[in-house]
Amino acid sequence: MLEHTYAVIMAGGGGTRLWPLSRRANPKQMLRLGAERTLFQQAVDRLMGLIPVERIWVVTVAEQALELGKQCPDIPEQNFLLEPMPKGTASVVGFAAAALSKVDANASMIILTADHFIQNISVFHACLKSAVKVAQAGFLVTLGIEPTYPATGYGYIQQGASLDIESEVKAFQVVRFKEKPNLETAQKMIESGDHAWNSGMFIWRVDRILEEFASSMPGLYEKLMEIQAAWGGKDQKMVVDSVWPTLHPETIDYGIMEKASQVAVLPAHQLGWDDVGSWDSLFDVLEPDEQGNIVLEARHIGMGTKGSLICGETSNRMIVTLGVENMIVVDTGDAVLICPRGNSQRVRDLVTYLKEQGLERYL
Repeated sequence: MLEHTYAVIMAGGGGTRLWPLSRRANPKQMLRLGAERTLFQQAVDRLMGLIPVERIWVVTVAEQALELGKQCPDIPEQNFLLEPMPKGTASVVGFAAAALSKVDANASMIILTADHFIQNISVFHACLKSAVKVAQAGFLVTLGIEPTYPATGYGYIQQGASLDIESEVKAFQVVRFKEKPNLETAQKMIESGDHAWNSGMFIWRVDRILEEFASSMPGLYEKLMEIQAAWGGKDQKMVVDSVWPTLHPETIDYGIMEKASQVAVLPAHQLGWDDVGSWDSLFDVLEPDEQGNIVLEARHIGMGTKGSLICGETSNRMIVTLGVENMIVVDTGDAVLICPRGNSQRVRDLVTYLKEQGLERYL
């Protein structure tokens, strides 16, 4: 166990890119997606043997906290930090840091998300142990994923010189962050051999990240100190509820990481990582049948069906596909999504359209 180290799982998102299965009342992190455990439960399971459950904290919204607590009842109720409304990952990280600093002045924190696939747990643990060691030296640390193709939907990290810090997984100085590039730029970065995908997993000492908030985001820092002063007292909820709506939404990447100087990256090779950002991404993490199909929960008959994903949520409906190739079919009873493989990133645009048309009941 890593002494004074806490895991903070960000679990408040809606996961709209997996619509219609992922909804506000049943977001991505609460889905099983072919596994016995939900993505949130898997995120907690991965920490076993590394971080004790009493040092696992979860930041989420109130309407999801009850269900998440049921899914992982061993996490203490007070370890669920409730954000009144989404205000970006910078606010989430700052919120957790402000609260943790009142609990443990020597705390380090591992920032994780609740909706990733990670297949190689031993590599994951080795990376986190090494990252904590580098963080103890004062660095803000992120895990970089070895790119397997020129993705335009991920941010990239350029690594520089190696750091003179002894650890199982070698750490490198970060040269720069590059947000979601175009295809040509992504191809060049992969060819250079010194870029990694930004995993969205971060490790640092709590005092160091609060220093960075004070330097790079002083307005947010001031608000966080109001929350910190009230944390643990009778006015805790009232202060959070009054301060939170005044926060400006921002990501931790843009608000802090791109501006900080002591930033390190650990290349997390062979991690088996995927952020499950679209229906297409399931083909990278789930085993297809002999016809290349992935069938999730559905009662399905497929004749001449190849390379397709079929997902059904109601056991009394049969999905039949004839001569279908490279398609995605998702049936939730009240909505059906049908699109060619390679187009599922457009689901986000569809969700925006549903909002604009006042079709909130389908969200």
